[in-house]
This record gives sequence, C-alpha cells and structure tokens, in this order.
Amino acid sequence: MTELDVLIIGGGINGTGIARDAAGRGYSVLLAEMNDLASGTSSASTKLIHGGLRYLEHHAFRLVREALGEREVLWAMAPHIIWPLRFVLPHHRGLRPAWLLRLGLFIYDHLGGRRLLPPTRTLDLRRDAAGQPLAPGFTRGFEYSDGWVQDSRLVVLNAMDAAARGAGILTRTKVVSLVRAAARWMVTLEDGRTGARRLVAARLVVNAAGPWVDDVLRQVAHRPGARHVRLVQGSHIVVPRLYDHDRAYIFQNADGRIIFAIPYEDSHTLIGTTDLDYSGDPAAVRITTGEIDYLVGSANAYFRRAITPADVVWSYSGVRPLYDDGASTAQEATRDYVLQLDGAAGDPPLLNVFGGKITTYRHLAEAAVDHIGQALGRRGQPWTAGSHLAGGDFPATGLAALIEGYQAQYPVLPPALVRRLTRTYGTRLPTLLGEATCLADLGPDFGAGLTAAEVRYLMAQEWARSAEDILWRRTKLGLVFDKAGLPALEAFIASLER
Repeated sequence: MTELDVLIIGGGINGTGIARDAAGRGYSVLLAEMNDLASGTSSASTKLIHGGLRYLEHHAFRLVREALGEREVLWAMAPHIIWPLRFVLPHHRGLRPAWLLRLGLFIYDHLGGRRLLPPTRTLDLRRDAAGQPLAPGFTRGFEYSDGWVQDSRLVVLNAMDAAARGAGILTRTKVVSLVRAAARWMVTLEDGRTGARRLVAARLVVNAAGPWVDDVLRQVAHRPGARHVRLVQGSHIVVPRLYDHDRAYIFQNADGRIIFAIPYEDSHTLIGTTDLDYSGDPAAVRITTGEIDYLVGSANAYFRRAITPADVVWSYSGVRPLYDDGASTAQEATRDYVLQLDGAAGDPPLLNVFGGKITTYRHLAEAAVDHIGQALGRRGQPWTAGSHLAGGDFPATGLAALIEGYQAQYPVLPPALVRRLTRTYGTRLPTLLGEATCLADLGPDFGAGLTAAEVRYLMAQEWARSAEDILWRRTKLGLVFDKAGLPALEAFIASLER
C-alpha cells in the first residue's frame, strides 16, 4: 500500500497549487481529481489576474493588497499564458462620482507594490480610440492595469510542475472514502473509467474540492451538516469581437455591480460576470436566460453597437465556492480564502480550503503548506515566488521576442499558428514540434490548426483524455473548431488511449 505525507482532493487551481508547493518542499504528495484538471470553477473564471477594484468598496484592503502584489509575481512565473491588460472605466454620470473613481484607482496603483505595470491615466473618450465603440455621452474615462490569464492552463502548468517535483497526479479518480486509522488516513480511490479501487495511506488530507468541499466533509469524511461555503453562480457570454483595439472595459451597472468586456481569443469579446446564489450539483450549473439578458443589456448600455442573445456564440457558467461569512447578497460575499485544520490531538489532520480566487492561489498554497508543516513537521521554505511554470522560463517582458524567435526557427509554419502555440506552450514549443521541418510533419490537421502532434503532446504531457479536454480547457479552439472534424479527432484520441 502506498504511504504518503499528503493526499489532496481536487484538481483545480488551489489543489494543484498546493501540490506543487508541497512537492517542492519535499513532501510526498498525491492529488486526486474526480474529473479533468480545471473542469470546475477554475476554468469558469473571467480569466483575470487582478486586484479586485470593486472589493475596495467592501473595505477588503488586505485581500486587494495581496492580490495586487501577486499580479507581477504570476506574470513572471508564466508570461506565455499571463500578460498585462489595460482596462478602460468610463465615467457614468449618475453612478459613482468621478472623484470616487479617481480615489479608488489611486489606492489601486499604490497599494500593491506595482513595478512594471503602467499606472492609471485619465482618458478623453471623445478623442481616444477607446471611446469609439462606446455610445454617445461617455466623454471621460480612466485606464488602469491588471492582467489576463488562460485560467485552465494555469491549473495544468501547476500540475505539471508538481509532477516534475515528484507528486502523483491522478485525474478521473474519485476519493470515495476517508477513514482515520491511528495516525493515518486510509483513503479509498476509485478509477472513474474502470471502477477499480485501491487504498492509500496519508498522514494528512487536503480538502481542496472547491464547490464540493462541504460534500467531501459530509459524504466522505462523515461530517453531517457541514456548511462552510456559499455557492455563487457566475456566468459569461462570448460574442463576435465588438471593437478593434486590445484594451478591456469595466462597466458600472445601476444595481451596483460591474461587468467586464474583454478581447478574447483574437476574434471574440468575453462579457461577464453574474452573481447568483446557487444550490444543487455544481456540475449541473448552466447559464440562465435571465443571465444572458442581464449581460446583453449591461453591454448595450455602454456600447454603440447593440448585441442580442442571438449573437452569443458560446457561454459558460461556474460555481464559486465563497466562504460563507453571512453577507446579505452574493456580490457582497467575501472573495478571501479560509484554511481550517480539523482533527483532535493525535488524529491525522484534515486541512479544508474554503473560498479563494485565482489571483491569490499561490499565496493560498504557500499558507496551506505552512499549515502542513505545522502538522507534519516543517520541510523546506516557501519557494514559489520567483519560480517559473512549465514553458515560462523567459522574461515576462519578452513574449513578443519569443514569438518572433520561434517564427524564425520554424519559418515553414504559418505565423498565426506559431503565435498561438507560443502563447500556449511557451518555451516547451520545441518539445511539441520535435524535428518538424514542415507542416505535414505535425500530422493530420483536425481543424483550426489542431494537429496530431499537439494532441499527442497534450495527452502525453498534460493529462488530456477527451476532445473536450483539448478544445475547451487545454486550448479554446472549440470557439473556431468545425464540428465536422470532431469524429476524426475523437478517433485519433481513442487510438492513442489503446
């Protein structure tokens, strides 16, 4: 029977971040995810590395400071999938006054140790290109910095680095039982494909199951009535690109909420998010007609060009497991994280992870592994700040140069393909391309530039096992992929599985 220091339940951003940090400090680690990596909340975010400007209104200064400080740390760790983004905040007469926006942005600029990101500036929207897509009447705005992230890839890259440091990563593997036996947890794992079960022993279990964290406590760890998280549904819509420049917008709504409109995958605009209390199975969450109407109406209040629900080419919803702090509305619930260590003296501990946001995942992981050290005996020191994730070992300011270098190295490949692959795999691109000297060397193209070589790489290196894993989590090619190519792709995946 396998003996472990730490078993982690959940393959989202918190689980993989903890696995990476713990493995890097010398603990033996196994992570079990019942579906694919990032198949829940972690792939349903607004794709932002940001401080949370609106959290200042709720006086969450510690959270905002921590998140602001993480922006440039994460950018340096994975500059191929994280990059700076400028946000335009139009001043809406009748909502928050201009002086309040200026004050909030001044605090935002100075609270988190910004070094490389440019500061806030005031815009004349009558002359600036950012004003052209907006409806008449918006004459003044503010532009500030935050960051963009390929969220599900961030999860995968953390899992890859954890595995490289010795952690075991089991996808499509469910924890079906947790039993305390003397100084160990006896953990029963079930393979989701074969149904086969096996037993492992762990000195400590981390419950990082996201929206299922209370389910783990109730059904697996036998904690009846456990209720620590408030489930909040957040939905997004994607429409054909609404404007030509590369900046994002943050819009105020009359209900006090904000939405973002963000350039997405070159040819689309991402609009979101909503905040609705949710009950039921988190895996069953779907955007509602009301949410679509809300996001369409919010965008139409600002953009010159109106959209309709018929313009929505894709939508996605996720359930955010916010720590239940008793807030009166979903939008007011804290986005901070809470770590709770459960277990009487002499019992093997259970570390429960509640809440959190993608921007602060590294900090959360660092704090979680500090808790592990207190329970099991400290090993190593915090180390992830200043490290690189797979493919990110180049200067954060050098993405354009990296793309240009690979285009020169692979001149026979279409520049658009090299650009996409570089922004997905970074310095691991040569591993994917191998000895290819022409496009044909990459094997069949299943559509949208997805070749057999890329599929092989994703299955061998990144735990992809289905077309959905590849088209919607490892990449976002599903937006432009011709469904006619799906049978051939699925057949090729099946051939590699045999």
